[in-house]
Amino acid sequence: MKSTQNKYITVAYKLYATDEGGDRDMVEEAKADHPFQFISGMGTTLDFFENEITKLAKGEKFDFDIPVDEAYGMYIDEYVIDLPKNIFEVDGRIDTEMIKEGNIVPLMDAEGRRMNGVVVEVKEEVVVMDMNHPLAGSVLTFVGEVIENRDATPEEIQGMINMMSGGGCNCGCDSGDCDSDCGGSCH
Repeated sequence: MKSTQNKYITVAYKLYATDEGGDRDMVEEAKADHPFQFISGMGTTLDFFENEITKLAKGEKFDFDIPVDEAYGMYIDEYVIDLPKNIFEVDGRIDTEMIKEGNIVPLMDAEGRRMNGVVVEVKEEVVVMDMNHPLAGSVLTFVGEVIENRDATPEEIQGMINMMSGGGCNCGCDSGDCDSDCGGSCH
């Protein structure tokens, strides 16, 4: 069996989420002209997704479901919490364009871990936040095609490490000033 470590893979896909009630919605699309790209073995994708995709060759099509427990887990009502409104203040004011119903807000816990929450409601003294992953409680269905599947270069692996550590972009530059090293083409 060949190793699936450190493969550079790009895929075009449509992602559908099916909730407990059976409602299915397309929630994301990565088109062939701007595919989703990752390097296997680096923990940047769901394990189930990576295991399904890495065994496919360039040009192969796929259509598979990821069960709730292998995706983002069950929706947990206790993860909807009230946070004091004042923690969202910057210079004594709340940015009402950022802190409004439906917006995803980056947060950090007491240990410095970053996470995102969705604003459910803004009340007089608290902001109600849903800390569940937006796809929690959903079966995920990926339908698409492998655009590329090859060994990753050392530069690509280092670029991914830099991006994951916050030390640069994912284009091979290492100075932190991606515009000058990459012609401003980093994203």
